[in-house]
Amino acid sequence: MSCEPAQKPANTLKVRLLVLNPGHFHAALVQKTMYPEIDSLVYIYGQKGGDLDMHLKRIEGYNTRQENPTHWKQEVYTQSDFLEKMLTEKKGNVVVLAGNNQKKTDYILASLENGLHVFADKPMAINEEGFKKLKKAFEVAEKNKVLLYDIMTERYEITSILQKELSMLPEIFGTLEKGSPENPAVIKESVHHFYKYVSGNVLTRPAWFLDVSQQGEGIVDVTTHLVDLVQWACFPEQPIDYTTDIQIYTAKRWTTDMGISDFKTITKLDTFPTYLSKYVEKDTLLKVFCNGEINYALKGVHAKVKVIWNYKAPEGTGDTHYSIMRGSKANLVIRQGAEENYIPTLYIEPHAPNSMEESVVIEKIQELAKKYQGIAVEKSAQGWKVQIPDALRESHEAHFARVTEKFLSFLKEGKLPSWEVPNMLAKYYTTTQALKLAKEK
Repeated sequence: MSCEPAQKPANTLKVRLLVLNPGHFHAALVQKTMYPEIDSLVYIYGQKGGDLDMHLKRIEGYNTRQENPTHWKQEVYTQSDFLEKMLTEKKGNVVVLAGNNQKKTDYILASLENGLHVFADKPMAINEEGFKKLKKAFEVAEKNKVLLYDIMTERYEITSILQKELSMLPEIFGTLEKGSPENPAVIKESVHHFYKYVSGNVLTRPAWFLDVSQQGEGIVDVTTHLVDLVQWACFPEQPIDYTTDIQIYTAKRWTTDMGISDFKTITKLDTFPTYLSKYVEKDTLLKVFCNGEINYALKGVHAKVKVIWNYKAPEGTGDTHYSIMRGSKANLVIRQGAEENYIPTLYIEPHAPNSMEESVVIEKIQELAKKYQGIAVEKSAQGWKVQIPDALRESHEAHFARVTEKFLSFLKEGKLPSWEVPNMLAKYYTTTQALKLAKEK
């Protein structure tokens, strides 16, 4: 089967997936749902070992589950020349990349050069050298009329969607503040955990996930989502020029320390692999540079993003997200703490008591409810809490289907929206330059 061209009539689009060296559970989540446009036979090219075995086990789990089982069939190639074999055979037309990030940008570039579309998990670049290759990759994609797109699941979190929607209502939000480095107009922070459940099971992490030379440091990994949300919410559907629109003020990085017992629990390995030795102190303590913070300005709007990785969440809790957008009339705040039962919750907080008529807020929310059925507001200590029905709340895993559906729509059109490529470049420029700045200290 030859590579399909980028542009086809919508009703004849047929996608055949080429999963390249899967090593992260996100690779399997792309296949948690079946899609009419995607062939049920998937071609996998990768290295033999635990990563591939776990990937196949996850897909088998989706195929055998009681509710809405999938029916994927898989053809697997595991010789050492797996990349060259995939590029030579071209049995599919869309490469799915979610795994070890050390060679990811090289895989992206090689796939595009051979006329294949690429649907990639973040991050697509983990350092300055990778960013330069990524820039070339987008040039190749344009030349070869294929698409390169990263999997930005957080755009489909309902509280982030509604925060963005409310920020475009001058009656409630006013206009976006500019802020300052000391008091940013936009702050996005997330806390993650190495020990977590995925699809009902404790996630086994590959040991390389803890090697920042392979996974990437925290400041270029999860912060990709946060930087993307800042761009997406503050300047919706507007192109950003990384050469003129971004100014990075400060960046810092720090470690999370993990003992051998905790390491064994999440990797199922008894000892630290040799490649981790450079991060190990006294043979017992692994130090992972998985935390980072960036203080920067985007088109004159000051923003701060921060990511923290802890080992394990306290009982009854999980990963959390905090976000604030400061407007001239009110702040829009997402909190996910104990008071919210660790469920992301959106608040509208006017700057002064009684400065905003409740009838105005209710009216605007009712208008939004025509698009997002069931939302409402209730009074809170600082203003109003946005009530979001369970029907609008989807899990992180479910968001993968939303991104995949969006990517399929782009394939049908034969192009990405005009702002997506410059904004992907802006995003990875921000993270990789921040890493460079943080390491200079």
